[in-house]
Amino acid sequence: MLKRRILLGGLGAAAFAGPGTAGAQAPAVLPTASESAAMSAVAQAMMRKYGVPGLSIAIGAGGRVVYTETFGYADREHDEKVTSHHIFRVASTSKAITAVAIFTLIERAKLKLTDKVFGPGALLGTDFGAPPYHQFIDQITVDHLLMHTAGGWSNDAADPMVDLAGEDHRALITWVLANRKAEHPPGEKYIYSNFGFCVLGRIVEKLTGESYQAFVRREILLRSGAIDMRISGNTREPRAPGEVVYYDGNRPGDFPYTVDVARMDSHGGWAGSATSLVRFLIMLPTLLRPDSLNTMLTPSPPRASYARGWHVNAEGTHWHGGSLPGTAAIMVRTTSGLCWAALCNGGVRGAGDDSKAIDDMMWSIVRRVPAWHAPT
Repeated sequence: MLKRRILLGGLGAAAFAGPGTAGAQAPAVLPTASESAAMSAVAQAMMRKYGVPGLSIAIGAGGRVVYTETFGYADREHDEKVTSHHIFRVASTSKAITAVAIFTLIERAKLKLTDKVFGPGALLGTDFGAPPYHQFIDQITVDHLLMHTAGGWSNDAADPMVDLAGEDHRALITWVLANRKAEHPPGEKYIYSNFGFCVLGRIVEKLTGESYQAFVRREILLRSGAIDMRISGNTREPRAPGEVVYYDGNRPGDFPYTVDVARMDSHGGWAGSATSLVRFLIMLPTLLRPDSLNTMLTPSPPRASYARGWHVNAEGTHWHGGSLPGTAAIMVRTTSGLCWAALCNGGVRGAGDDSKAIDDMMWSIVRRVPAWHAPT
């Protein structure tokens, strides 16, 4: 399997250790030749095991992108190899980006975590239907949506984001609120919800007066140096310039171009390079105030492993993974500032959990460079 490797400089950023943590920062050192070979071997083994067509990885340390590497094919039919400039769908890693957008608006006094979402006087008012609502709807707050504790609309087989194919956000949300009841009082139970983060995207639009994509690109991604990121389209042709081709996933019926990815914008619609995701992670401490970062990354009461738009652990590491038909993605930031991203253009066949398979791969890769002091 052919590969290309590029070592890149990056953007500086102040270190952020996360809630209640402190420690030495990972130095901006490049892997040695032997370390690079060991890292490549880990990636190639994962691709062979799971039949991954193409893979792009990037690693940041000391406020710089210190390493990128690519493997396999962006487009098998045209013998096009993956490069560090190719963009991939990033699936649910989009949720972490949306969380930063919400906290940006909080810092600008546009909303509060405790603000109600639906109903007269709430953030979205009656844009998606008027009372009487089903039970609990008018009790949902912004914080509930960020923590996946709104009370329902799971991303299981009944995920409402796959309903009403071809309809826009307004029609979809209006229909869901009228026809799909919340199952629990808000704040009581963690239920991972794509729909909840779809609603957060509409809050961004309501408060800014512009599209979710336009606001997030200008105010967050371009400020991070993540210049190639955009909301993915739904079809193979035409794709965005530099976008890979997606191949069937690891479950029957997974067809990458039957999914309305554009409608998934704020919960799973972004596309970009692994390098751009790492730049976003590097610059995270400059995008929000320390108090906002601490709130965003503090574990939620119902689920100690999830905060607000980010998975978290006791060591202060924060991350998000994602998968779609034809896509597996992960991005991770540790308290030392060591961070990384990995993107695939095919499901990780037989792995069961696509993003966990590449997450395990990346932990193994970063530990091949002792100077980075990756957590154990």
